[in-house]
Amino acid sequence: MFRPTDHPLKEIYFSPKSLCSESDCFRLFLKTYLEVEDFPKDLCQRLFRSFQSGTELDGQDNAKVFLKDVSCYFSLLEDGQPRDKLEFAFKLYDRDGNGVLDSSEVDRIIAQMMHAADYLDWDVSELRPVLKDMMTAIDADSSNTVSLDEWVEGGMNNVPLLVLLGLKMTQKDGQHLWRMKNYNKPVYCNVCQSMLLGLRKQGLCCTCCKYTVHGRCANRNPAPCTRTYVKSKKDTGVPTHDWVSGNCDSGKCDKCQKKIKSDQILIYHHNLQINSLKILQCDFLDYFSHFTEYTDNIIVSICETAVIFELFISDQIDPVPDTHPLLVFVNPKSGGKQGERVLRKFQYLLNPRQVYNLSNGGPGPGLCFFRNLKDYRILVCGGDGTVGWILDAIEKNNLQVRPPVAVLPLGTGNDLARCLRWGGGYDGTDLCRILKEIEGSTPVLMDRWNVEVILEDPQEMGDPVPYEIINNYFSIGVDASIAHRFHTLREKHPQKFNSRMKNKLWYFEFATSETISASCKKLNECLTIECCGTPLDLSGLSMEGIAVLNIPSMHGGSNLWGEAKKGESKSLMNPQEMPEVIVDPEILKVNLSDLRLEVVGLEGAMEMGQIYTGLKSAIRLAKTSQITIRTKKPLPMQIDGEPWMQPPCTIHITHKNQASMLMGPQSRSSFFSSK
Repeated sequence: MFRPTDHPLKEIYFSPKSLCSESDCFRLFLKTYLEVEDFPKDLCQRLFRSFQSGTELDGQDNAKVFLKDVSCYFSLLEDGQPRDKLEFAFKLYDRDGNGVLDSSEVDRIIAQMMHAADYLDWDVSELRPVLKDMMTAIDADSSNTVSLDEWVEGGMNNVPLLVLLGLKMTQKDGQHLWRMKNYNKPVYCNVCQSMLLGLRKQGLCCTCCKYTVHGRCANRNPAPCTRTYVKSKKDTGVPTHDWVSGNCDSGKCDKCQKKIKSDQILIYHHNLQINSLKILQCDFLDYFSHFTEYTDNIIVSICETAVIFELFISDQIDPVPDTHPLLVFVNPKSGGKQGERVLRKFQYLLNPRQVYNLSNGGPGPGLCFFRNLKDYRILVCGGDGTVGWILDAIEKNNLQVRPPVAVLPLGTGNDLARCLRWGGGYDGTDLCRILKEIEGSTPVLMDRWNVEVILEDPQEMGDPVPYEIINNYFSIGVDASIAHRFHTLREKHPQKFNSRMKNKLWYFEFATSETISASCKKLNECLTIECCGTPLDLSGLSMEGIAVLNIPSMHGGSNLWGEAKKGESKSLMNPQEMPEVIVDPEILKVNLSDLRLEVVGLEGAMEMGQIYTGLKSAIRLAKTSQITIRTKKPLPMQIDGEPWMQPPCTIHITHKNQASMLMGPQSRSSFFSSK
């Protein structure tokens, strides 16, 4: 989190007024705070006017803003713990450091909280009375001053404020996982039973049980969330319904088949998270009953869903026999907002204790929590980079058992997910169907490869090598050049790459210009390749790129090696019986676990388009267990889609190990038809 004492403008920052004009320091402040080399002038002006409109200077020059207000606002929106944010905001306005703020200074903090809530599209008319009530409770002695302890304690006991500050899931059982939500139909509060009003995000909704309340009602001791632990082993394998008063669409009661009228605004339906962690959705998800039937039948309403395992209060996981517990990792940054939606859905469908947000501490906490299980599976929701992250973490944690990994692909590309038959991207399919397909998946092994880059001149430093391990592919030349230009421009102007369609258009533009410029022409004259010590003959070949493949999919679904021919059944032989180097281009197909890499040549950007459409394949060069590449000039390279510019060097690629993956059911479409 930003600290004003580290800021180059700290003299202005800690001045009595802490004022900043747009002309002298506001833009510099933004560049330093956001750690960017440049900041768009028009955006700077809009931000300045935004803070200026909320500033009351009592006769001062209205062409200035308070730096403290700007810093407080940004700190509220950053990732971090609510307690840290509360303390930071307090100390920011405590000029004399005596640990006390007067009411006007606290009002300025609350004003920035309202400002942040407005940016997050909250209905601030709902938040304002909540914060006012909090201040009344804090200043119980009517002294018009607040101490740091009073401020933090009051904030940490205010649910809507904690949601605004980014409260994460805690280990306390029965605590709701709140989020602000916008409703496009009439919804009623589970506490006061009155309608939620407003044009934007009107109330709080629990991600785990869908319990819905007004912001002001969240502090009124609402009913607890569904339990995620069982108290003793005697409760193992006894999955009962957990009934929650909810806002449901009108329909028929699954018990008595009577119609639920629209005026029966609060009806009771069961929630799936009772007592156990599950990987299958209950068949009675839409099991509704009237309020009277809830009171009469709650004891005998037993859920028929199979329980996968139980979690005890001592953090012990006791699996039910013949089951495969599921650990879910979600990268919320993958696929735009798609990752966030998938995270919330899994937290509702499964026990939230088995669903981990990778933005909160990475995969370590989840792997540690499941460390003593002998037979569990992992689902990674994200792109190929996220999958590689999880595979690295599994290896570094020295687990007793390395669980097989399934993939729910988010975003674009997803070459690994394609060849494992999980598709090229999540299209909104019912997640329960995905979970059932994981149950029917098959474990397979996938080779992983070490990459060692040795500079020819140690003094000549290029871009850092992004990875030391290859999971999918490594390439040099034309395709890496296009990817490098794309990534460079996206880092400089991220606002130009805010949709899939724009990204594809940029790729098309870069590919077209690369076709004209041919920056990697005659690549065979700029490098040499050795396969297990045997030089590869590149003479007579007109190539602009070299690719080393571990999987049969590249560039979002391109099969560079080409489809298997009928006579290529030799690839099914035992990997130990294969020769170390094969240079016959007519035999063998790509195999994830054959301890071999495929080497192909790319003729140019135009040919890459033809490969993508299936009209042709790349030039098959070799199949080998070790590769050494020596380059004679700076060349663009990429590993698993991450490009960089590399000075002359020697590259050694050797086998590292094999990871356990899950292959999707055969019924799914192959990756060739999932582009």
